[in-house]
Amino acid sequence: MPALFLNLLKIIFLLLIYIFLWQVARSMRSHVSPNARRSNKTAREIAVVRSETLAGRRFSLEQPKVIGRSSDADIIIDDSYASEFHLRIGFQDGEVILNDLGSTNGTYLNGRRVSVPTAISSSDSIQIGKTIFEVR
Repeated sequence: MPALFLNLLKIIFLLLIYIFLWQVARSMRSHVSPNARRSNKTAREIAVVRSETLAGRRFSLEQPKVIGRSSDADIIIDDSYASEFHLRIGFQDGEVILNDLGSTNGTYLNGRRVSVPTAISSSDSIQIGKTIFEVR
């Protein structure tokens, strides 16, 4: 009887190790390749979901856009957490690419900070400070 119990404990232990390693691999995949499960639906516009001054506005992504506080930005946002030139969105190789321009407080795509050029698609959420855009 004790041998059977020990074998059962070994199997349970091995199963727990397998589940743990599987979760670690899933987590690493999402960090290394955040676009692995993205839909192929190309974004055509961004809509301002939350902003003190721009809520409800929509902007076409047919041409590259620079978003920031500067009056020279294509989309000017009144957000104290935004940099003068915070991010750029434009097409590259048939995809819409979001590129943080070295902002101080960062750009967040679906809740994750973006540090490298990243493909975006419909239904993604982009956050700059308190301002939130939805990709459509």
